[in-house]
Amino acid sequence: MPLFQTIQFNATTKILIWHITESFEELLSQVVLKEKTQQRLNAMKSQMHQRAFLSVRMLIQEMGFTDHEMHYDEFGKPYFNCHNHISITHSHDFAAIIISDETVGIDMELQREKILRIADKFVDTENSYLSRSFGSKDITNYVKELTVIWGAKEAIFKIRNEKGISFKDHIRVDDFSLDKNLTEATLHFNDLVIDFDVHYKEIKSSTSGQDFTLVYAFEK
Repeated sequence: MPLFQTIQFNATTKILIWHITESFEELLSQVVLKEKTQQRLNAMKSQMHQRAFLSVRMLIQEMGFTDHEMHYDEFGKPYFNCHNHISITHSHDFAAIIISDETVGIDMELQREKILRIADKFVDTENSYLSRSFGSKDITNYVKELTVIWGAKEAIFKIRNEKGISFKDHIRVDDFSLDKNLTEATLHFNDLVIDFDVHYKEIKSSTSGQDFTLVYAFEK
């Protein structure tokens, strides 16, 4: 399948989403990889991971870049040798990138009840509004809210990319509503307090019918 969705957030920020329906061979035939990238691809044991990896290359091609122009720093954060910032995510049959003049991070997650079992690993201050209203919510909305919180923290972690950051202890997501698609978050780490704008959106797979949550954050 070609490009699934494009979100032109503003004049200098664009999000591209790819629905991964092609085979590994189909994707590989449409990209040109530098040697280092080919070696990384060959080392992947999961074909699902390989297809997601190649789908990201399809997305950067859609934006006019090539694999030769994208690099990774020592912590695994992708970057271009230009003014554009890039962040990457993939989840099951979706891959997405965000490219911007601003410092950005992106995450995409399948909504599933499994997140209920790990909530105490990444939720802390957010319990003040989650627990307050949980009694009036169905489990579906609770899963959606937890997925937004996880996605926000993952996107912020990708922006800062610093060893030692704890989702639970250092990143706080403000109260939000699922129908507003916007909240704020704060990182408290190493004597720094950094604020972020967080945007979120639900994406439905046209093949599986499953719901995903796309979250992207901007450092203020």
